[in-house]
Amino acid sequence: MNVTQQQLEELIAECRPYTVLGQVASYIPELAKSEPTQLGIAVCNADGTFVSAGDAETMFTLQSVSKIITLAFVLETFGEDYVFSKVGMEPTGDAFNSIAKLEETIPTKPLNPMINAGALAVTSMLPGEDAADKLNRLRQFIADLLDIELDMVKYDAEVAQSEFETTDLNRALLYFMRYHGVIEGNVEEIIDVYTKQCAILTNCKGLAMMGKILSQSGKTPSGHQVISRRNARIIRAIMTTCGMYDASGEFSVQVGLPGKSGVSGAIVACGRSDFDMADLGIGIFGPALDLKGNSIAGTKMLELLVQRHP
Repeated sequence: MNVTQQQLEELIAECRPYTVLGQVASYIPELAKSEPTQLGIAVCNADGTFVSAGDAETMFTLQSVSKIITLAFVLETFGEDYVFSKVGMEPTGDAFNSIAKLEETIPTKPLNPMINAGALAVTSMLPGEDAADKLNRLRQFIADLLDIELDMVKYDAEVAQSEFETTDLNRALLYFMRYHGVIEGNVEEIIDVYTKQCAILTNCKGLAMMGKILSQSGKTPSGHQVISRRNARIIRAIMTTCGMYDASGEFSVQVGLPGKSGVSGAIVACGRSDFDMADLGIGIFGPALDLKGNSIAGTKMLELLVQRHP
């Protein structure tokens, strides 16, 4: 099944009013400048064609959507046994930046790679000699995923710096994990890479391509295997259980697609084989967030899209 541009334009018109019910992320000063009424969507259809509507060309930062990319990279580089010796696979039910489960879990390790503690642990595993090398290798991995040149994978320096200066809680998580042997290395270097990975720029089409690759078991629309089938399945599973912060259960019921959100308003979702929407990749941008940190209008668009194409 292919989604049409007209269907997406109807979704944008129907769901844009929901943006007034949300708030842009204010704890990152640069994100607080976002225009809350923006809303865009792009779909990479089963046949590899793209359709889009609304503010789909607007560039925005990946934020927590970057967590699925770094997870894919370290899984491809080091394998699942090593990665999951440092971070778990279980949902938490807690806020994405909570330290509670780290203190309660024995042995101490983050419960999953989608909460901040787990994502920081994954970032600490990125291969490279130093922060700059690690970031460049990650950028090359993204360029390979999206089939673009390396110099097209850029990050917003102002957003990265804004996050770097206001991310003391993430520093605390890293120091706690280093004390317990979960991570190694320099905390400031890990924070440097993490804030820049979160500030990598994309648009709805880029997200739709990511979703398409995961829905096709790691293959690009041209047939290039950029993520192994096994790792693509692992990532889809973790997106389903943990990808939408502590609203992941409700999202699974209401939408039913593996998804991952970011506080920039980004959502990436991928089709499932038991839906007519199998092999689709969906990318959404809507910076007005609900109380759980997910795009309020974007989530509604996905819900309606699934309802109309069961």
